[in-house]
Amino acid sequence: MIARTWRGETTTENAEAYYRHLTGRVIPSLGKIPGHHGAYVLQRQADSRVEFVVITFWESMQAVREFAGDNPDVAVVEPKARAVLAEFDDFVRHYTVVHDSRDETNKSGEPKL
Repeated sequence: MIARTWRGETTTENAEAYYRHLTGRVIPSLGKIPGHHGAYVLQRQADSRVEFVVITFWESMQAVREFAGDNPDVAVVEPKARAVLAEFDDFVRHYTVVHDSRDETNKSGEPKL
């Protein structure tokens, strides 16, 4: 499994609008892509801004490419999101998930490589 991470910041005033866009439009559309396995949205207040970290989970890099295109390291940030974000990463990072404590099938303690 692949974890895809991205971060962005918005003003306190725009945080709700970004959250609604993300959870009302973006994440539901990801669910329609074969190989997508869910998402976490993390949020924290950082002075006068609100930071969001989005982690999506994918079966493979091929599944990521179905969403992100031929250059999966470039962030996909829709115009509606850009309109309310004060700052955001134009790149993403991909990690191989080597352990999931919720996965009862990996009882050996060995990394899933």
